[in-house]
Parts: sequence; C-alpha cells; structure tokens
Amino acid sequence: MTVQFLGTGTSQGVPIIACDCPVCQSADPNDKRLRCAIWIQAPGVSIVIDAGPDFRYQMLRANVRQLDAIVFTHGHKDHIAGLDDVRAYNYFQEKPMDIWSNTETQQALRREFAYVFENSQYPGVPQLKLHTITDQPFTINGLELIPIKVMHYQMEVLGFRIGPFTYITDANYIAPSEMDKVRGSEVVVLNALRHEAHISHYTLKEAEAVSRELQVPATLFTHISHQLGRHADINAELPAGMQLAYDGLTLHFEDKP
Repeated sequence: MTVQFLGTGTSQGVPIIACDCPVCQSADPNDKRLRCAIWIQAPGVSIVIDAGPDFRYQMLRANVRQLDAIVFTHGHKDHIAGLDDVRAYNYFQEKPMDIWSNTETQQALRREFAYVFENSQYPGVPQLKLHTITDQPFTINGLELIPIKVMHYQMEVLGFRIGPFTYITDANYIAPSEMDKVRGSEVVVLNALRHEAHISHYTLKEAEAVSRELQVPATLFTHISHQLGRHADINAELPAGMQLAYDGLTLHFEDKP
C-alpha cells in the first residue's frame, strides 16, 4: 500500500491570498500546501480521502489515472468543494463514482451539489453512487477502512484506520474508545493547525501529546496553517518520530508474511 499526501494545508491553503508573512513568501516547496487530501493505492484499488477545492489540480499533479472511490471525512467546503470534477472519471471509467461518507456529509453534498441529485438532471453532471459509513468497518475493492469518530468542536468527523496507517484531520478531541482503534498503527496522521489555541483544531503541542499517548513509531502532522511557521524550522524542533507532512510526501507499507 502507498499513501500520498495530495494536500497538507488548512482551509485557505498556504500561501494565503495577499499574505506577506515569511511562510507565505517562503521559497521552500514544502511550504506550499494545498487543501488536505490523501491518495491511497493498494493492489486492485485506488481511493482518495476528501476532495476539496484543489481536487482537480491534485489529481493532475499526482497523475491519478484511475480512481475507484472518494471517502469523505466531513462536509466542510475545504474537504468537499471539488467533487464536481469527478465528471472526468465518470467519462473515462464509464460509471458513477463511489462516494463514502456518513449521513451528515451526505446532507452537505446534497445541499452544495443540489443539481447532481435533481430528478431531471442536466446532461454532464457528476454521476455519484452514495454509500453510508456507520461505525462499522467497510471495504472498497478489498481494502478495509475502520472509521474513527473524532470531534471537530461540536461536529463529528471521521478518521480512518487502514491497516498500519491512521489518518485523522480536523479534530480537537478523540474519545478513549476511538483512541483504542488507533493503537498499534505504524504511522498516524494528526492535524496540527498552529501554536495558538483553536476552538476546533489541535495545536501542535496538543497533537504531540496525542502522539505520545498513542505511543506510535511515527506521527505526521497535517492541516497546517501559515501561522505554524516554516516547514524546515518546525521540523527541526519536533521530537523524534514526529514530523510535518508536506504535499507530495509518499509512504510505502509492505505486506508482512
């Protein structure tokens, strides 16, 4: 299995429009962050988690030629706004796109993309097949995903455990029972928005504390704002086993005998 980070930025991305701060003006490519998403490939399956405003460019940049499903963490615009661009996959793959989400996110999709779900559809609108995520594991072409319920202030957001890998974004609380689903992962991804306290996101220090509690070998931080600091500067200060993710970072997981 491989996991590629398609985007590691917060809702406005990095750089932010019209911002002159050192991070937004940085020449380091690791300080250029599209909105959060990952691409997972395993034998016989290719899925993306979240399709935000940068979805089209992310698919082109990563050269995602085949896409079997999109899995959504929640219904905020920075995670769903690019869904219309599945039309290209509808055309070339000659079938609807499988969409996996909880019922709350389905409501957001129906609201934001009402034209997709109308009885009389305009020709060429996206073709979608909705699947509902509950609290039970589910499989996509043989790949098992275990939902992990986390809180984003008062909103329930889904993280996912996929074999040795766990992906959690947009969280500021994880219940002990859900933490147990993460334990034993080889790599955990957590959001780490900035240094200052935030109503709905972990700060970097809070995310570090979650990582230590989980006692995982490796933790990567995502959903990063320009307020956190330059990639190279923050990475140099992080404890062993913890690093900032960056756009294009690819992880490889080997099957164990």
